[in-house]
Amino acid sequence: MEYTTLGNTGTTVSKICLGCMSFGDSDWREWVLDEAAGKELVERAIDLGVNFFDTANMYSNGESERVLGEALDGYDRDEYVLATKGYFQMDESNPNSGGLSRKAIEQELQHSLDRLGVDTIDLYQIHRWDDETPIEETLAALDDAVRRGDVRYVGASSMWAHQFADALHTSDREGYERFATMQNHYNLAYREEEREMLPLCEKQGIGVMPWSPLARGYLTRPHEEVDATLRGETEEHLYAHPYREGGGLAVNERVEELAAEKGVKMAQIALAWLFHKEWVDTPIVGTTSVEHLEDAVEALDVDLSDSDIEWLEEPYEPVRVSGHE
Repeated sequence: MEYTTLGNTGTTVSKICLGCMSFGDSDWREWVLDEAAGKELVERAIDLGVNFFDTANMYSNGESERVLGEALDGYDRDEYVLATKGYFQMDESNPNSGGLSRKAIEQELQHSLDRLGVDTIDLYQIHRWDDETPIEETLAALDDAVRRGDVRYVGASSMWAHQFADALHTSDREGYERFATMQNHYNLAYREEEREMLPLCEKQGIGVMPWSPLARGYLTRPHEEVDATLRGETEEHLYAHPYREGGGLAVNERVEELAAEKGVKMAQIALAWLFHKEWVDTPIVGTTSVEHLEDAVEALDVDLSDSDIEWLEEPYEPVRVSGHE
């Protein structure tokens, strides 16, 4: 395993963050692992040197947090960095179980602490931007959570760059805790974040931890085979991301060709591309397989030349923004 500093926080994290969306309850999503399999993945990740885990309160309606917390029970929690998120409504009968009001943040943060079995969450992230709540209220509530010791750092997720810039400016003006990280949609088949968000993060010292680094499996197999997976068959609506648009088919084909040339897997080429990007700290790798987790770690050893990177990127064309409309 290799390690890096998360943005300007000074906190050391593995260059692979294990995404825990696949842990919990198959009633929530058919492809989700049961508790035993989720714990097995966490244990193998620890064996491989992973010290950074990301989940969210909405994943399996809280079960992902519980499984992760129990999987880490018995380990020295000080050795691991735990991240979770809040924003999406957790209870259909309670509108205040979602959003980023002070009430929603304080109550949902407490629920996350309880499920994870910790006194402090290392990184608490807003899962999306809340148009209904003034950013001043959200930032004040997050700042108070840090002052109470419930949270060490606060982070943000997919939004427009102008919104993120407004949030950072508001924190500086009011003296609130600043967002330290950005969890955004970024991979070889979706690079719209390079226009504004990533340069902003680089300038502001924000840690970048992209979600969907393998484009929901699109970069792991030839494009004609992508929909043949259980997730592809059961969540067709999630493939509304524009991975096939513009030069997406050619990008997929070049990943396949380069993987064959180097004798590695397509997923390893796609991850290696991210590892070579200086503005990326640690991609969030979600998986339902120990083998795929091991493949991801091995991708750290895949070397791409400048010409390899240029060749992989060359077919890309601008596509519609996806992930936070």
